[in-house]
Amino acid sequence: MAPLDLRSLFVAGVHFGHPTKRWNPKMNKFIYGKRSSAHIIDLIQTIDSIKEAKSFIEKIVGEGGECLMVGTKPQAQEIIKEYAEKSDAMYINQRWLGGMMTNFGTIQNRIERLVHLEEAFSKGNIIAQTKRETLKLSNELERLKKFFGGIMEMRKLPDVLFVVDITEEVIAVAESVKLGIPVVAMVDTNCDPEPIQYPIPSNDDSIRSIELIAKHISEAIKSGKEIAKKAHEDKLASEAILEAQEAEARSKAQAKAAEKSPAANSKNNQEKPQTNKVKKSTQVKSKTESDSGLDNKIKEDKKAKSKDTKEKNTKEKNTKEKNTKENNTKENNTKEKETKTLKNKKTVTKSSKKDENSTKKD
Repeated sequence: MAPLDLRSLFVAGVHFGHPTKRWNPKMNKFIYGKRSSAHIIDLIQTIDSIKEAKSFIEKIVGEGGECLMVGTKPQAQEIIKEYAEKSDAMYINQRWLGGMMTNFGTIQNRIERLVHLEEAFSKGNIIAQTKRETLKLSNELERLKKFFGGIMEMRKLPDVLFVVDITEEVIAVAESVKLGIPVVAMVDTNCDPEPIQYPIPSNDDSIRSIELIAKHISEAIKSGKEIAKKAHEDKLASEAILEAQEAEARSKAQAKAAEKSPAANSKNNQEKPQTNKVKKSTQVKSKTESDSGLDNKIKEDKKAKSKDTKEKNTKEKNTKEKNTKENNTKENNTKEKETKTLKNKKTVTKSSKKDENSTKKD
């Protein structure tokens, strides 16, 4: 761990500011005094600012966030790359391209292109037809690596930025402010600290000063990643414990259900065959009862059908007899009428004959 005290900061030259004629009045609260027409930075405030910035970055990264380290000035390029790689953080140490965050969709396409070309070259899957095309793709890969090599793993916008010199990284700071991304930055006596959420008053031109501050930021990122890793492991462990408890509860519930069920009334294995026999006899009995019940039902249905048939036949017979009687009665009446008519005719004939005979006598 890098030392954080007045001596280490003094040795690194963190206290040296810019000449007084180049100062920004907004930095007045961080200035200790003047020496040889140059401002001296208050190192006590620097220590407090570093502690506050480290705590903030550690918290953000510990919660799963990402910190992007930015330093494109010549003094900072190699330092930023070195300490970002040590803490497995993302970094930009070449020119900040406009729209790196505000036009993240386009930048992501370029990152995907870089990943694709790198995989193709590493596996030897280059489809180029000529050496010229292969060289062209190789140059494209180098150019993409130069600008996007430090953010190849970036799949979303960073949660916090660390910037070495805000006068050099004006576009980066402006994009962060626009998107509401907090910024931790080294601010010299010529800077405007207002847009910065966590300003660290320090010399942003000295290599040793930049290295010391970058080392502390790298430690905070690394510590945050360890916290996040431990939290993830604890989460997995707690999930495993919960799963085990749920499985145990399920097994207990199943055991209780088995004890309450009729099949589990037997207390030992010797009673199990008897239980099975009882079960089988019960099943046979129930089957016999169901079969006998079915037979009885069929018999009842047959009886009902035969009864209906008898009633129907009886009705038909009665109807026929009635019709026959009516027909016989009608025939008898007709015969009687005919007989009476014949008798009347005979009587009339006899009377007429008598009349004739009497007339003859006269």
